[in-house]
Amino acid sequence: MQGIWLEDQKLSFRNDIPEPKPQEGEAVIRTRMAGICSTDLELVRGYYPFTGVLGHEFVGEVVKAPSAPEMEGKRVVGEINVVCGECAQCQQGRHRHCLNRTTLGISGRNGVFAEYFSLPLENLLPVPDSVPDRKAVFVEPLAAALEILDQTHIKPTDAVMVVGAGRLGQLISQVLFLTGCDLKVVVRHDHQRQLLEWQGITTIPEEEVQVGAMDVVVDATGVPGGFKTARKAVRPRGRLVLKSTYADTLEFDASALVVDEISLIGSRCGPFAPAMRLIEKNLVDPSILISQEMPLTAGLRAFERAKDPGVMKILLAF
Repeated sequence: MQGIWLEDQKLSFRNDIPEPKPQEGEAVIRTRMAGICSTDLELVRGYYPFTGVLGHEFVGEVVKAPSAPEMEGKRVVGEINVVCGECAQCQQGRHRHCLNRTTLGISGRNGVFAEYFSLPLENLLPVPDSVPDRKAVFVEPLAAALEILDQTHIKPTDAVMVVGAGRLGQLISQVLFLTGCDLKVVVRHDHQRQLLEWQGITTIPEEEVQVGAMDVVVDATGVPGGFKTARKAVRPRGRLVLKSTYADTLEFDASALVVDEISLIGSRCGPFAPAMRLIEKNLVDPSILISQEMPLTAGLRAFERAKDPGVMKILLAF
């Protein structure tokens, strides 16, 4: 089958990728639409030594499910972590931290930038008829944004800041805005500001960030400079959420974190069903982030396009 292959930090478009051979309890899924995200770009840069088909943001159609034929023909999205169910983390309910997990298009499992891929049936969530592909494809990153609210309670009276208004930062901002908190988003580019202000979300330039003014700060930049800005903004006994992947080494003053009693929260994948409900009820509209749709055969060009300044989400349409 055709697909986008990563090996030794180099991308190639291949026509000879073997079709998936699903294990017991898995389904074969035909990719309908997939999104290029920052993690994909960081994998190319060497964030993690992965070889295989990239991609984990998708909406697809089940084409083969021997143990659940009623699922065949259904549109689905899916949790990207495939777990063993037996290790200590799984037994204690922390499945996303399974010691033996593989992760779709990231670690040990081919991803969705190909015609077909496989996932366990238990990972799949049907897509309501009212949700189009170009919105359903955002369920995975929107779930990641919702994980923040699963990890820490944000009150309407809290002063909250998001540093970084890129692809994920935009979704995080939409989610946090629903809490009624006093939200500000640090932006560097005019197109980021326009998208947020069109939704009624307050934006500020980096130079207006005040020292120790925020109860909760989310760093969605994935770069040391973003962390520095976020650390500057959080008040003593505040919460600092790291919501991005860092390809470079991050250095910080640990003693200052201790003295100020800052709660440092790492945040990764999140709940799919609530994310789907937000989209279905039109409480969040991720489709405003789409910059361009391109065919799979233009996948290498799509990756280059995704790196361009001002570009939000590039979708591969199958």
